[in-house]
This record gives sequence, structure tokens and C-alpha cells, in this order.
Amino acid sequence: MKAGFYETDITPAIGMEQPGGYGKMYIKAIHDNLKVRAAVFSDGKETVAMVGLDTCVIQSAEPVGIIRREVEKRTGIKADAILMGASHTHAGGPFFGLRQDEYAEASDLIKELVSKYSTVPDPLYYDYIIRQSVTAICEAYRRMQEVLVSCGSEHEDKVAFNRRFKMRQGRVYTHPGKGNPDIIAPAGPIDPQVGVLAAWDKKGRLLGCVVNYACHGTTNYGAVTADWIYHLEKRIRGAMDKDAVVVFLNGASGDVTQVNNLSLSESEHGEKYSDFVGSRVAAATIKVLVTAEKGECVPIAYKKKILEMKRRKPSKERVAESLKVVNDALQKSKFDTRWTFAKEILIADYMIGKNPVAQVEIQGIQVGPAIFLANPAELFCHLGLKIKKASPFPLTFVVELANSYVGYVPGKAAFSAKGGGYETVLTSDSNLEIGAGEKIVETSIEIAGSLQPGNLPERPMIEKSACPWDYGVLGPDIE
Repeated sequence: MKAGFYETDITPAIGMEQPGGYGKMYIKAIHDNLKVRAAVFSDGKETVAMVGLDTCVIQSAEPVGIIRREVEKRTGIKADAILMGASHTHAGGPFFGLRQDEYAEASDLIKELVSKYSTVPDPLYYDYIIRQSVTAICEAYRRMQEVLVSCGSEHEDKVAFNRRFKMRQGRVYTHPGKGNPDIIAPAGPIDPQVGVLAAWDKKGRLLGCVVNYACHGTTNYGAVTADWIYHLEKRIRGAMDKDAVVVFLNGASGDVTQVNNLSLSESEHGEKYSDFVGSRVAAATIKVLVTAEKGECVPIAYKKKILEMKRRKPSKERVAESLKVVNDALQKSKFDTRWTFAKEILIADYMIGKNPVAQVEIQGIQVGPAIFLANPAELFCHLGLKIKKASPFPLTFVVELANSYVGYVPGKAAFSAKGGGYETVLTSDSNLEIGAGEKIVETSIEIAGSLQPGNLPERPMIEKSACPWDYGVLGPDIE
């Protein structure tokens, strides 16, 4: 087997927009550099690439398509064999939002709502990420060398928490507030699995690893940062090798963050908690790195399927009501939560009118006994767990926010009378048909079932039973 790793810089500039919400926010400081990190694996027959980007989301399938085509032209790695996942840091650069050409024919009001009151991508930064991603993958490919591969998983359940709760009022709230007496119980689970795929050179040096864990990147400490993924990388490098490349792929964490609403402790934000999350996930990763047996993880394979899903279009009554709210807010320069989601309805109505059906890519990347099953959603955690439970692979890692972006995708129950939470609200980017989550689960399981799992490397066995140790048969002395 061969593998190669490489990373490039995608740190945005101060003054650029910082995506992560529904309005404008600008970069005022930089804490750590953002990166594209690439891992390439080959068994001599097939080659795959897994890429982690320090960005909130991947704008759309368009830049991924450009990257894939360019990499295939330069290296021969097939476009469908390249997985690109966003880390989901909320302190990244402007690689999200509608580009000008996407709303060029809209009304003046829609143009104003998008350009002045919503996150928009920076064209230069957009192109920069494309170039740096191509470079990272091509360089990882160029640096491939013979390796041994290890893979495994560990348990970490102290840093991630479901943020949605069943309330005494009979509904579900997202982030109901620490210590809220109306909380009954979490409305969903967490996924404590830390998945690891690593490559080692012939001298036993760690070249790099792919890490999969389900948790938002929202510790938010007022500056550009990869969030807790920065501390994950720092701790792994400190323990294993200072030059090891750590490719992070986020798990199904559409409803999972680092905030523990059941605790009365201080809010889990800032660098203290970024380090806490990153260090504990790193500790679990390091356990796998020092424990999992190294060997040949074959075969390598890949597969993808494009699903067509209808978008939920707002009713005429909802649009008319939202138009009134928006116009009133613009006149009074008073912008609250009601205004925010009214704005989103108007933009959604326009965009869904242009594109009523979404192309949703479900992808599988296999390295021996491990499979990475990717989707472009902020997928609810229980849906990711369903995929893992039904997969025939010894190690199944679900990757969300991959290869494009289709917004929050809950399960059907979240849309019931007892459901709720802002993830179920129709917006310009969260609008897939009800039941989309179940379709993603079904197709992911189908892809996993169509591939043949490889075997986990095992410790070498002795050829025959050993004789007792000379010292071990002595005693006891009772004089």
C-alpha cells in the first residue's frame, strides 16, 4: 500500500466576512491558520483522496467539481474517488453564501437582502480555496510512499452534547438554556465514536491520519480559528510526530455541539473549551494510534450516488407575511429573529423557484475494513448512528458537510407537532423535503452493502505453544 499527506494554507484576511450565522459578521483577528489537509491512499489498483477543509461549509458542488476535474487531470485520481469535507468551524473565511451570478436576475429587494444582510462568498477567497485544495491533493499524491496502515476507534463521551431538548411545553427546543427547569430530556443522542485511519512509513513514523468525530466547531473565541480541530492537531503532533498531517472529517453532528445544557457550569465557549474538546478527542485518537495493529488495509474502493430531492417551497401566505415583516424592519432599521427568518423565506422562495430540486451526493470511500460514508447535510446524529448500525463494515465513519451543502437535515419526527427547533425552519439553505434524512440513511447503507469489507490487521500469531519460562517454574521458597 501507498499513502501520502499534505496541507496548504487557506487563512482569510482581516476584514473579510466570517460565515456561521444568518447575517453579516467580519473577521477582526486571527488566532491560528486555517488549512486544507489531504490524505491519498492507494492499493496499486485504486486510489482515493480524503480532504478536510477548515471552513464552515463547502459552498456548493461547483467548486468541488472544479477541484475534482483538475486533480483527475493532473494525477489520474478519479473525480468520484475524492471526498472533500468541511470541518464546520464557525470562525472561518467567506466560502459560503450565494454568488452574484446566482441572484443576478432577482428583484432589487432580494439583491439587497442577499448582498447587504446575508453571508456572501468572496470571489478571490473562493478561487484561493480551489487552488489550495488542488495543490494539497496533488502534493499528497506526489508524496505517496510505501506504508503500513492502521485503523480503529475509541470512545469519547465527555465533550459533545445533543443541543435539542424535549420540553414540558410538549415541543422540542434547540439550546433551551442551561438549567432551564422545563427541560425533560435530550431529544437526540450523541455519537461518541472517534474513528481513526492512519499511515506509517517503514521506520514506524506517523505520516498522517484521518480523524472522524461528531461535534460542531462552535467554541467561538473572537478570531479566525480551526476551533477545537486546531487543538486536536496540536496534541496529536505533540504526542506522535510534529509533521504528521491530521485530516479531520466531521461526523453527523447537525444537532450536536460542545454545550452541555444540562449542566449549570459556565458556558462551554472560548479557547479553554476549544482546548478541552480538541485534547480529549486527540487523546482518544492517540489511543488508537498506539494500539491498532498496522498492516495492509485492502481493498480500496469508492462509489457514489446522486439523489434528486425536492425542496420545501414556502406558501404564498408565508411569503406575503414575510414580505411585510421585512419591509417593516427595513423602514425601522430594527432587525430581530422574526426579521431574520422572514428574510430567509423571501430568499428561499426566489432560489427554490429557480432550483426546485436538489442534487444530493452520497459517497462511499473504502480503505480495507473502514468505510467513510459522506453526505452534504448537517445530518442529525441519530441518522448517522442508523447508518453505522446497518453497515456491514467493521469500521463505519459517517462524514457530513461533504462535497456540497444542503443545510440541516433532521429525521421526520423533528417535523411533527412535538418536534421543532430552528433546524426545522425553512431557510435559503435548509429546505430539503421531509424524509430527506431517511433517504440519505437508506442510500448510505446501500453503498456500504455494495462494497466488500477488508480485514482488520491482526497481531502476528506464534507458530506453536511456547515452553514455560525457566524462572517462572521456580519456587516457592518457604524456609
